[in-house]
Amino acid sequence: MTVKKANSKASLALLIEEKLGYPMVKKASFKKTSEQSEYSSQGKRAVEYSVQSNNSALKRALKRKQLQKIQRQINIEAIMAGALSLCPDVVSKGRPDPDWLDHFISLAEDITNQAMQTLWAKILVGETLSPGTFSIKSLQTLKQMTQKEANALQRCAPLCGFVEHEGSYLIMLGYYKKPSFFDLLRKGNKESVNLAQSGLSFPNILTLMDIGLMYRKEIESPSLKQGHSFNLSFQNQKLTLTAKSNELVLSYYKLTQTGEELKRLITAPVNKQYKQLLEQAMQEEFSFEWS
Repeated sequence: MTVKKANSKASLALLIEEKLGYPMVKKASFKKTSEQSEYSSQGKRAVEYSVQSNNSALKRALKRKQLQKIQRQINIEAIMAGALSLCPDVVSKGRPDPDWLDHFISLAEDITNQAMQTLWAKILVGETLSPGTFSIKSLQTLKQMTQKEANALQRCAPLCGFVEHEGSYLIMLGYYKKPSFFDLLRKGNKESVNLAQSGLSFPNILTLMDIGLMYRKEIESPSLKQGHSFNLSFQNQKLTLTAKSNELVLSYYKLTQTGEELKRLITAPVNKQYKQLLEQAMQEEFSFEWS
């Protein structure tokens, strides 16, 4: 057995003991010679290990449940302590709904990862300051989110601009100019940003769409006339896009309600590469003003 295999088996054995409350050891009666098959006569793989305990299965089950309850208590205490540390001393708009709080605890108590505990602490703070900020659907989505999905959301956040009059987040892609009456067969010059160059690949986008954080279709704005403006707010900057000519249509990806709620948990300045690419793609027909 190689050192790598030995280490992985030792790690697995420790994990099992932590979760079951008892170690697993090789059966004293199990001896396999070089001539023997590792499979039984019924074609099933022979089991070499068993729990090292004189207690009944019922007592072992009770201990496992007890360990689970202890870990859940530690988890929820860590999240609530983190929430108190993060919560500003300001006037709140009310108390969280009791049913919402029960759902929060039942979902958050299984979170052991410290980074994820911080996100759950932020949710509790946000709901305490303004009840209704986070839906139960958002809590369930966050609980089921894989590391790959969380990474996609992390990459998406620095590209998201907030449209204040709509109360929504979007990722600006570019624009096109509506064709004139004499050029109906041409849609006009379309300019767009390659989001992959800003760290958000197309597989990332598909992932966000698959878990319901982003709408599946690219969305278009009403056509803008010369001098009309479109405003976006990022974490520490505001952008005003002003049309230089008529019949300009903006295109963008838009986050769903769940996506918007979870985006609020991630504070990140606008991606510098995205900012540069956006200006390069749109400067011919739009003036940029950052403030």
